[in-house]
Amino acid sequence: MAYKTVNPYTNELVKAYPDATNEEIETAIATGDRLYNQWWDEPVASRAATLHKIADLLRANEDELARIATVDMGKLYAESQGEVELCAIIADYYAEHGAEMLKPTPISSRNTGDAEILHQATGVLMMVEPWNFPYYQIMRVFAPNFMVGNPMILKHASNTPGSAAAFEKVVTDAGAPAGSLTNLFASYDQVANIIADPRVQGVALTGSKRGGQSVAEVAGKNLKKNSMELGGSDAFVVLSDADVDKAVDLAWRVRIYNAGQVCTSDKRFIVADNLYDEFLKKLKASFEKLVPGDPMDPKTTIAPMNSKRAKDKLQGQIDKAVAGGAKVYYGNQPVDLPGQFIQPTILTDIDKDNPEFYDEMFGPVAQVFKVSSDEEAVKLANDSELGLGGIVVSEDAQHGRAVAEKIETGMVFVNSFLVSLPELPFGGVKGSGYGREMSQLGLTAFTNEKLVVTAQEPDWNNPAGGLAVFK
Repeated sequence: MAYKTVNPYTNELVKAYPDATNEEIETAIATGDRLYNQWWDEPVASRAATLHKIADLLRANEDELARIATVDMGKLYAESQGEVELCAIIADYYAEHGAEMLKPTPISSRNTGDAEILHQATGVLMMVEPWNFPYYQIMRVFAPNFMVGNPMILKHASNTPGSAAAFEKVVTDAGAPAGSLTNLFASYDQVANIIADPRVQGVALTGSKRGGQSVAEVAGKNLKKNSMELGGSDAFVVLSDADVDKAVDLAWRVRIYNAGQVCTSDKRFIVADNLYDEFLKKLKASFEKLVPGDPMDPKTTIAPMNSKRAKDKLQGQIDKAVAGGAKVYYGNQPVDLPGQFIQPTILTDIDKDNPEFYDEMFGPVAQVFKVSSDEEAVKLANDSELGLGGIVVSEDAQHGRAVAEKIETGMVFVNSFLVSLPELPFGGVKGSGYGREMSQLGLTAFTNEKLVVTAQEPDWNNPAGGLAVFK
């Protein structure tokens, strides 16, 4: 059994789950396909009430759902509660706005008749989601596509099966028809077979670059539309006119949230030389105050990592960076607790020859760089194989915005925590993938943008040419 909940704080096996059978997979696809065809005869707005009910159930069961997520992958209980609330916000947003945003879009055309784009469902979707936000990652694909009318099959991370099962139960308990969301404890070979099935029309993945390449290869081979969010090594740029206290107060929070296991959590701190020493000193002071412990305890402020595998990988990256010339400004000491803890660590002097210069460190490690100008800051920020998000800090918001425009990522926030809300598009460029989730862009990510032109009577004298050549 590949799917297991192992509590990252106690290291105890909580529950193992049976692998999906081929019969279960066939049932899931067939059920989803029947629902897809059923939904064609139902108005989009008819699904809004169910989505609101899902939001209500999430809020009513917030504490238990938060506990399940924390036991699954170790995040602070308060953070898990916040994640459940965010999922409810997303569900309500698409329930309230989805039908309106999916109305046909008229086009002004010289052609005779009325031209419009219809935004229609395409079929069953496969979603492959990671462990770090075990509910939110599902919801940002589920909510918009439920409104569109695309049934979904879920393959979640192998270490968060409890969260996957809990989310599916909420959808079922809300009265969503069978096939709306089917959770399968599937292998990657089975996922490839699902994507290849002609009844499946798309795949959404959030995960590693390697995982994305593998799934995108199968999707491309089978001509299936896909979206990829593959992580980031985001830059946090502190400009020379920034208030260093405000910058640090933002910096430590974005690096430590979810134990640093966030795709959009800034990992490279690029600081103007006039603020560099003070920034380091104050960032260290903030890290020193963090309290590791039981993530269910409100006194705990730094959670364990999600698994021994993740901890060992990050420790190996730190060791490799130090062997390559990086200096440990703070941290990198053992934590005397049984869970999978990494002490928050600050690394400096990471030059381009360091073997870890381009790697994403997915955990509570801050890499801090010194620059002497805005131009140098932008160049360093863009010297990355990834391009998901980023933050720019400046006392002059327009100065910050001017720098933000030059950073090659899908998202940049000026003087603000990089937040995720349903009205804001989420996604990246370069090695961070392609496509967008959330907002109207996410709503139409897997729709058929079908052109319909309606003339009152046949017209063989199209002024634009077209069929007129056949007169």
